[in-house]
Amino acid sequence: MRRNVRLDEVDLRPLSARSVVLSLLLGAHPPELPVKDLVRAVEPFGVGGSTLRAALSRMVAAGDLRRTDSVHRLSDRLLARQRRQDDAVHPRTRAWDGDWEMVVITATGRGPAERADLRARLAALRLAELREGVWLRPANLSRPLPDDLDEVAQHYKARPDRPAPGLAASLWPLDTWASTARALLDHVTHVARADRPADRLTAFAAVVRHLLADPVLPPELLPRDWPGTDLRSAYTGYQGELADTVPQRALGA
Repeated sequence: MRRNVRLDEVDLRPLSARSVVLSLLLGAHPPELPVKDLVRAVEPFGVGGSTLRAALSRMVAAGDLRRTDSVHRLSDRLLARQRRQDDAVHPRTRAWDGDWEMVVITATGRGPAERADLRARLAALRLAELREGVWLRPANLSRPLPDDLDEVAQHYKARPDRPAPGLAASLWPLDTWASTARALLDHVTHVARADRPADRLTAFAAVVRHLLADPVLPPELLPRDWPGTDLRSAYTGYQGELADTVPQRALGA
């Protein structure tokens, strides 16, 4: 029997014209579309042509988009966000041999804004803070750390003395993440039956945000029945469905 949809666990945010445009372009490869294609793409989500054009002007002025003739594309800042989103949906992993990545912050004299920015960058790399200035995760991701991280930190391989499953559970709220993922799976199943495109886009935008917080741990460190793969499969299926309403170029076809 299907569980009840628990909306209190689901981060549903109202759709604006800006969020519709960003959702479509963040899923596009290359992340660009002519205005005429954007007008057709946003119509099923309740965004009219005049509203779209006003939103595009504001997004260009704010640095969200770059415009060349009639084509709008993501800015460099949002291209970095797209890469993080792609990695969240299709994480690149390798077999885990028991090693952990450890990043130790060595820079001093940084202001609050710099410290907050560094913490956000390390969290985006799926590292977790063991204690102040010491971040780690299992070494199962196939990705290099950014070169400029060497300016503020040292990177090591380590084998903690603590049992790995207990250490992982102390670093990430795994049960909470899994519970929210299951609520999202329930919700996207529910909105699929309603056939309201805007509701589905809202739901799957929440799915992507949640996948960004998945630590992508080795299977042996995860709780039983971990829903990460199911959530990714649901989102991949939705991308395929969008091909019927969004120009193929927007879906990387």
